[in-house]
Amino acid sequence: MTMLSLKLARALSGGRRDPQPRPDRASLLVTLLRKRAAAHNVGADDLEAMLRDQIRWALPMVEPDEEEEPALAD
Repeated sequence: MTMLSLKLARALSGGRRDPQPRPDRASLLVTLLRKRAAAHNVGADDLEAMLRDQIRWALPMVEPDEEEEPALAD
């Protein structure tokens, strides 16, 4: 990398007003879902399966309490 390009990269980086926000769970899921849809469209089955696993992992999980039994409708 030349000195001029290094100075230009630093100037551009320093000139940005707001730093990018930290990604949250919702934006991560949106990104994963878009990637999975793109993999599906091109027929990349292995990549799509891998992305499905990542989506399942990123979803919030609620564990039911063992003491509570599900209410049955009468």
